[in-house]
Amino acid sequence: MHALKHLKRVVTDWFLCGMLLATLLAYFLPSYGASGGPMHAEVVINVGVFLVFFLHGVNLSSEQISHGLKNWRLHLMVQGFTFVVFPLIWLVCDKLLGSHVPALLMLGFFYLCALPSTISSSVALTGSAGGNVPAAILNASLSSVVGIFITPWLVSLVVGSGAGGIDLGSTLLDLCAMLLLPLVLGQLVRPLLGKFFGRHKRYTNIMDKLVILLLVYSAFCNSMVSGMWQKQGLSVIVTAFVGTAILLALILTLTTRTARALHFNHADKVAAVFCASKKSLAAGAPMAALIFGANPGLGLILLPIMIYHPLQLVVCSVMAESYAHDQRSAVNAPPAAAVSAR
Repeated sequence: MHALKHLKRVVTDWFLCGMLLATLLAYFLPSYGASGGPMHAEVVINVGVFLVFFLHGVNLSSEQISHGLKNWRLHLMVQGFTFVVFPLIWLVCDKLLGSHVPALLMLGFFYLCALPSTISSSVALTGSAGGNVPAAILNASLSSVVGIFITPWLVSLVVGSGAGGIDLGSTLLDLCAMLLLPLVLGQLVRPLLGKFFGRHKRYTNIMDKLVILLLVYSAFCNSMVSGMWQKQGLSVIVTAFVGTAILLALILTLTTRTARALHFNHADKVAAVFCASKKSLAAGAPMAALIFGANPGLGLILLPIMIYHPLQLVVCSVMAESYAHDQRSAVNAPPAAAVSAR
């Protein structure tokens, strides 16, 4: 019943329905949202991304982050999984299966593995499961900032830099200008505007999701105009779905067992599992537009993270409910001494 409840909530989520609508619109109106089209997507999206990351900077509480600084083992585990274990899993899979998967889709899987953790859902799920919220805020925020530098560097290791690859120096400058600069500006004005934007935080989340939908629409428009999707069959989508499902199951198993092996308490274990297994579509979509530019294969590159995003929400929501139930049971259980005396 719990699983069905969470599945229904995700299916009726306007943002996920919006992603489906964005892909359908790209099919019927590809030229409108393509680069150089009437929508001027590249300009609208750049402005939207800058504004969204500025609002994230305003809403980022340095006080909450400072509370979680001491738990270094938890931080090492989360960042290690996010930027080391995920790419290593892809490297093994590429050696074993790379020749059987389309090159752009395989690059999409690597891009998924190289992305930072997501902030909003990691913190929300950690809180609902009785986890260490300050540590979740710190790790998700740190991951997002570090990812601005590490994600394009990791991608350059696979596709190369310079001719035929990505211009790493130029890409890092673009990412700093579009993502890091607005975050810093947001933090600078937080003492003046923090309370105001805090009262209207849900509008920041709506803006965040609308910009992602524009990015998805534009990416698929460019792919349709180039004829890339016409060359791909249903098997590509099935491969992407199966691959992301297996990746999520594997990473949740590894993070759970690692947290147990490190003897984390309940609160730290929850934060570790949810932060270390998540990948950010909110950061991934705008970063992809800057890293890969108007690459006609961008739609296929983004496909794994587009599938991983709703999948991680469904599975981790069910897990959060289970963690919360276990915690309530532990709190309400009678002491061992009282049980033995009966």
